[in-house]
Amino acid sequence: MERYSRITDKNQREIVLLKAKPCAWGKCRFCDYIDDNSDNIPEMVKLNREVLANVTGKFGVLEVIDSASCFELPKETLEDIREVIEEKKIKKLFFESHWMYRKRLDEMRAFFKIPIVYKIGIETFDEDFRENYLNKHADFKEPEEVAAYFDSPCLMVGIKGQTKEMITRDIDILKKYFKLGTINVYTDNTTDVKKDPELIRWFAENYQWLKNDPSVEVLFENTDFGVGD
Repeated sequence: MERYSRITDKNQREIVLLKAKPCAWGKCRFCDYIDDNSDNIPEMVKLNREVLANVTGKFGVLEVIDSASCFELPKETLEDIREVIEEKKIKKLFFESHWMYRKRLDEMRAFFKIPIVYKIGIETFDEDFRENYLNKHADFKEPEEVAAYFDSPCLMVGIKGQTKEMITRDIDILKKYFKLGTINVYTDNTTDVKKDPELIRWFAENYQWLKNDPSVEVLFENTDFGVGD
């Protein structure tokens, strides 16, 4: 499992994949990423400390991800991250959080005392598909609600059941309401949610221009940021 990498293309930064406690929601239909969760706090803290030791501060920007939300990281790990930020002179932090924590985001800003770019995995702005099929537990109605709290939504494309119209609308919303965003091309895993190869080919052909868009990162594989397995 790769847990440290550098992103040298768009939005240059170092990135670490840490271990966290079980996701507070943990019921997204498509997700088997939660297998990286743990209840062994000492073991998690030790591993996370080893991973954080790789951070150099080269770009002054650090992204911290885990298999849940940043709020599921152990308290000791949060303190270690803060120490790394101070020692390596990190000026900006990327975190990811579930919708349920939207009213607690300022807690992390106060703790770290540097700007935080908050990502959120909403997968799609189509409420019916997001809630009734993907089971995201993100009950917003309009994109403005998300933009009021989060800086960078993560979309997912290429799932059986999605349509071209849904994807087009999602990307239009991303570009209209947000300065940053990530698009993940769905990869089959152990769940019953399956990819749609034809839809993925259509997306790749019609949205090639996103490669040159500095505000949108497209991941055709879930390890494209250099971390994961």
